[in-house]
Amino acid sequence: MLIYEEKVPASYRAEFIAKVKEISKKLGINPNWLMQVMYWESAGTFSPSVKNPNGSATGLIQFIESTAEWLGTSTYALSQMTAVEQLDYVYEYYRRYKSNLKNYIDLYLTTFYPAAVGKPRNYILGNTEARIAQIAAHNPAFDNNNDGKVTKGEIEDEMVKKVPSEWRKVFMTKVLPVGLTVTIVGVAILSYLLINGKNLS
Repeated sequence: MLIYEEKVPASYRAEFIAKVKEISKKLGINPNWLMQVMYWESAGTFSPSVKNPNGSATGLIQFIESTAEWLGTSTYALSQMTAVEQLDYVYEYYRRYKSNLKNYIDLYLTTFYPAAVGKPRNYILGNTEARIAQIAAHNPAFDNNNDGKVTKGEIEDEMVKKVPSEWRKVFMTKVLPVGLTVTIVGVAILSYLLINGKNLS
């Protein structure tokens, strides 16, 4: 069973879950990562037509109009699809970033702000002062210290907290090239302690 599987409307749950597993296999990712991202982005609905009241963002991963056009469609067309149909566009979006999808945080950042993938935790989203302020204003959940900026680290910490505790150990594990296993949760906690000068002994 996948995370939040029971939250998918029963009328299309079986077909939806089967397709999530199928496209996740093609992308080389854990299907639970994708379920978590879609649950968050669709406000827990897994609806293809759910819309952000502050803009054009629509559907399972909140496609914006420019992204929809890049994929050869529109947010209106996406909103008229079934959730299972829209998964084809979810796959097509992530397929173009497949090499970047090393872990859950990479998948979420690819959804929200692809330029942040691979950047350090102190990377600030936005390339102008106005854009930095806009991102913070529209995403207060990520501006944890209320400084009018959103960093990659703030996003990582918030998205780790969104994962139910019983899923974290398996859900967040990644394998490093040297063969060591580490969890993003552990990295986030360690980073917090180091930044705040805590004694680790």
